[in-house]
Amino acid sequence: MPLADLVREYGYFAVFLGTFLEGETILVMAGFAAHRGYLQLPWVVVVAALGGTLGDQLYFYLGRRYGHRILARMPQLRRRVARVKALLRLYHLPLILSIRFMYGLRTVGPFAFGVSHLGRVRFLVLNLAGALLWAPLVGGAGYLFGSVLALFLADLRHYEEALLALMAGVGGILWFVRRWRQRRSS
Repeated sequence: MPLADLVREYGYFAVFLGTFLEGETILVMAGFAAHRGYLQLPWVVVVAALGGTLGDQLYFYLGRRYGHRILARMPQLRRRVARVKALLRLYHLPLILSIRFMYGLRTVGPFAFGVSHLGRVRFLVLNLAGALLWAPLVGGAGYLFGSVLALFLADLRHYEEALLALMAGVGGILWFVRRWRQRRSS
């Protein structure tokens, strides 16, 4: 099955799953796919906002319910959670709204919020607001990337698969580097 058909068939599911788990790379790729006509940008934004919100809610509730037990078993996570909690005391509202933009704090942030005394409803509302800011900005960046490339490449269709593979590769490398740094620091 050609890549274009795969994106049309499973693209929105991939966006949901990718943004539920972590997701900037998949969202940039989805924005690019929307520029190329394989997905619709408004639906990419809606699905990404939903996936990002639900994923962060899950991390929040894991922190709320099992946070102290998880931190007792994972001492390397304690420093990161302590850092987020300290930032939460200083920059409550801006931090909650922007945590998904902060590299390395995307998943630990909601977990740390759950461990803190942050209210469930307050987090839900601010989490959704943050997702509604994040999804169009990051998805729009992918769309813009496609627009800029189209200006420089006469027939972008010949390069689509390579560009999507390059974006996935860069995202994968960034993910592995971040994990390696986390393990090295602990």
